[in-house]
Parts: sequence; structure tokens; C-alpha cells
Amino acid sequence: MGVLMLVRHGQASFGTVDYDELSSRGVRQSRKVAETLAGYGVSPTSLIHGGMRRQQETAEQMLLGAPSWSLEPETDVRWRELDHLAVMNAYPTTTDRDRELIASGGMELRAFYELYAKATARWASGAYDADYPESFADFIGRIRSAIGHAARMAGERRTAVVVTSGGPIAAACAMLTEVGEEPRRLSASWARFNAVIVNASVTRIVVGSTGARLLTFNEHSALDRELVTYR
Repeated sequence: MGVLMLVRHGQASFGTVDYDELSSRGVRQSRKVAETLAGYGVSPTSLIHGGMRRQQETAEQMLLGAPSWSLEPETDVRWRELDHLAVMNAYPTTTDRDRELIASGGMELRAFYELYAKATARWASGAYDADYPESFADFIGRIRSAIGHAARMAGERRTAVVVTSGGPIAAACAMLTEVGEEPRRLSASWARFNAVIVNASVTRIVVGSTGARLLTFNEHSALDRELVTYR
């Protein structure tokens, strides 16, 4: 049996033009989770990260936090986050001013998340797929493919660590807990998982002869209270 560990990236730079860069807190989160895992005796046999800057930087900081992990990271672009800008911009009530604020990082946090929740619900409904460059069904298919590759890396007695984002982790959890593979059946579960994932949290999946099984979700006890963030 192998283990697949999905790690959400550290806190990004919300409220700035370059959101995709780790904040100073995100750096501390990334190092802390790796330090804690290494302290528990976790010794990954592979380290995979998505192609986004915050995902790559998290993996790099994890290696600094756990210097005993002598690994060459692998980039797998399938683990990228959903295109939240495209999803939010396509929401019918989004104004040009909203789009400017979203792009610049200037939208107030509460307003941002209210719009994000409504926009992603519309996207995940599957009723408006033509409005998006990547439909929810395509997103689910992409993550399913990425899980397959990572699960093969987490073969017998091996541990694969994947650094990704909240959306892909939520998709993986929805697929592993829902009966059936129809994307519309997965959308409600995906939204519930996606709403609560902590930065630098760990979700564990065991991989055996009967397939992949969700073992734990959103572990973040390694983080001090001031390091617990959700964006």
C-alpha cells in the first residue's frame, strides 16, 4: 500500500497585483508543515507540484523545511487551480468595476468570497459550460488524470507528496467520497470541501490493490494558530 499526500499551497498574496506569489506567512506555513511531517518520519519518495508559482514556491520552501528530503521536484500542470478569474468574470452580475478590482487584487475580501461562491456554483452546475474556457466536467477530468499519475508514483510502500491548490484537493475528495462519476453529482461535495481547506494543510489518500481511498482531510494541527489561513 502507498500513500498520496495532497498539500495545499501556502498563503498567497491576496490583495496584491501578483496574487500567485507566496506571502511571508505562506513561506512559514510551507516550511512548518514539511518540518512537522519529517519529524513524524514521513520520507516522500516523490514530490510533485502544479505549474503555478505559489505551488512551486511551496514545494521549494517545504524542501527547505525538511532538508532530509533529498528529492527533485516534478512539475505536473494538471494540478493547477481552476481559473477563478475566468469563472468570476463570467458571472452575469459581475461588473466592469468588479473585474478591475478582481484583477488588481483590490476587491474587499468578504465581497470577493461572496462573488466567488456564487460564480463557482454556476460554473459547477454544468448548465453554462460554453461560458468558460474550462468546464467543471473538464476540470474534474483533469484532476482525475493527475490523481492517476500521482497514485502510480505512490506505489507499494512509497509516499508521493503533491503540492496543489484547494480546488483540485476538493475535487479529489469529492471523487473519492461520492458514488458515481457524474460531474453534477460531484459539484455539491466539491463546493463543501473547497470552502474549508486550510493553507498548507495535508489530505492523505491511501493507494492499494482496490484503488484509492480517502484517509484524512485538511490536517493542519502542525500549524500554530496564527498560521491557520484559508486564502
